Amino acid sequence: MTEFGRYLRTETVGGSILLAATALALLAANGPWADAYHALRDTELGPHFLHLNLTIGDWAKDGLLALFFFVAGLELKRELVVGELSQLKNALLPVIAAVGGMVVPALLALAAGWGDPRMAQAWSIPVATDIAFALGVLALASSGLPSSARLFLLSLAVVDDLGAILLIAILFTGSFNLLAAGGAVALLGLYAFLQHRRVRTPWLYVPVAVATWVAVHSSGVHATIAGVALALLTRVRADPGEAESPCLRLEHRLQPWSAGLAVPVFAFFAAGIPVSVSVFGELFTDRLALAVLVGLVVGKLVGITGSALLAVRLGVARLPDDLTPKDIVAVAMLGGVGFTVSLLIADLSLDGPDMELAKGAVLVASLIASLLAAALLVRRSKARPAG
Repeated sequence: MTEFGRYLRTETVGGSILLAATALALLAANGPWADAYHALRDTELGPHFLHLNLTIGDWAKDGLLALFFFVAGLELKRELVVGELSQLKNALLPVIAAVGGMVVPALLALAAGWGDPRMAQAWSIPVATDIAFALGVLALASSGLPSSARLFLLSLAVVDDLGAILLIAILFTGSFNLLAAGGAVALLGLYAFLQHRRVRTPWLYVPVAVATWVAVHSSGVHATIAGVALALLTRVRADPGEAESPCLRLEHRLQPWSAGLAVPVFAFFAAGIPVSVSVFGELFTDRLALAVLVGLVVGKLVGITGSALLAVRLGVARLPDDLTPKDIVAVAMLGGVGFTVSLLIADLSLDGPDMELAKGAVLVASLIASLLAAALLVRRSKARPAG
């Protein structure tokens, strides 16, 4: 559990930085610096000839989050190959819980927003769980819970976010460039070949990874898919005489940059929405906002808990010996902390005031889920016998 403990500590600190970045974004977007904030976010950078003249906000959304999903993909693959999820029944519990935690929120969001044309793609906003925030709340409020609760949440959140990224690839791919997609596949093949040949120099891997990202972006598929694909092709098992595998080595080097820089910078540019009394009132009356709130706060709890306990009851998955169904309920409430990927989907699925309203609903839902989860986790920690 040493590696998991290290992961938890890094993500907990990252969650604190993420919270600070969100608060700073809200202050910047609603204070005297609002014009400067929006001008900075909308400033274009990058070469035109590669169609990479993106705004700074888009670079954060498409580029920095690719690093986040690369690190998340590495962690998931390592757990599946050599970690506690390498046994099928152990692995199936968070996977099934994650699927339930995506399907039920989407269905409840569709039901709450039925007939609203904005829900055509916005139904996908409440499908994701934020790893950094959720782990941060768990670490602060669950000192009495076993480490298996943390592993369950981490695995669930990673699978959940990867599922959300697949939805992004399906729903938000506009024009598809077959030539660029072929180039991306060839570059991924080259990366896999270099891994197979045990090549270690970053002077090859960095250009290949950057070129893969450019190719995926040019293909029309959301560029964060590049991070997931590269992670799943990374070698997990260390060779004899090798201090650590490429997967573990990359986690050590990149995770602090992901949790401490990539995600907070994205949040700074994504969470800067105007806040007013009228907008706050709409959060509890507008059907789009209500759909997001119900999906995240209610749908996540019902979907994660119900699917996990049903899988255990049917004998498909195994509940860890030191966890109880009530512990699962407390941890499942953290699934409603959507934030990072939910904000990303809101960015992609909506425009203008509707996008800002949906983002406001994500922030409020994440706050409600955090507070409810913290209360449940503290109660469960106190209920467990000492020692």
